[in-house]
Amino acid sequence: MPDRVLDIPPERLPGWLAGFAHRHGPTHHEAGPDAVVVRAADGAVASCAVPFPPLTVDDGAPYGGLLVHAALDRRVGVLLVRRGGYAAGLFEGPRLIASKVGSRHVQGRTAAGGQSQQRFARRREKQAREAFEAAADVAARVLVPHLGELDAIVTGGDRAAVEAVLADRRLAGLRELAVGASLAVPDPKLAVLKDTPARFRAVRIALSEPAPQAAPRP
Repeated sequence: MPDRVLDIPPERLPGWLAGFAHRHGPTHHEAGPDAVVVRAADGAVASCAVPFPPLTVDDGAPYGGLLVHAALDRRVGVLLVRRGGYAAGLFEGPRLIASKVGSRHVQGRTAAGGQSQQRFARRREKQAREAFEAAADVAARVLVPHLGELDAIVTGGDRAAVEAVLADRRLAGLRELAVGASLAVPDPKLAVLKDTPARFRAVRIALSEPAPQAAPRP
C-alpha cells in the first residue's frame, strides 16, 4: 500500500519529480500506457497514473513522455449531476469556455408511512425525473454541439443521477467519451464546475517511501 496518494497539477509535475530525485537519490522509470513508475536509489517509489490514457511511450523523452502528455490542453466536457442540481461545462485545458448551471427542487426523504409515504415517493420520483431531463437538456445544448472536438467527458456528483442523465439517447456520443472515476462534488454550482480541472487534469501519484532509519545509539 502506498504511504500517500497525491494529486499533482501538470504544471508542477516536473518540479515534483525533480524534488523526488533530490530527496531519494538517482531514479529510473518504467513507462506504460496507464502508469509511469519512478523508482529511486533508496527504495522510494512514485507510481504516476497517466491522465487521459493511454500514454504513447516515447523512450527518448523524460519519463517516457509523461510530462508532455499531462500538460496537453485537451478539450474536455464536464457533466455534474446531483438530485436537484446539475452543471455542464466545456473546458480548453483549465479554461472554462462554455457552461450552464441549473437546479430543480427534489424533496428529501420522509419518515411518513402508509399511503402518505407512497404518494411522497411518487412525487419525489417525478421531481427527480424532471431534474434529470433538465440536466440532459443542458448537456445536449452545451456539450453535444462540440462532440467532434471533445477529447473526453468527465462526470461527477451522484453516480446513479449521472447514469440516469447519460441514458438520454441524445447523449450517446458523450457516454462513449466518459473517462475516469466520477468526481465527488457538492451541489453543482458554477464555482464547483470551475474547480474541476484541478482534479481531472492532475496526475495522481501513489507514493511509497522507505521508513526512516533509527539513529545509532551512542
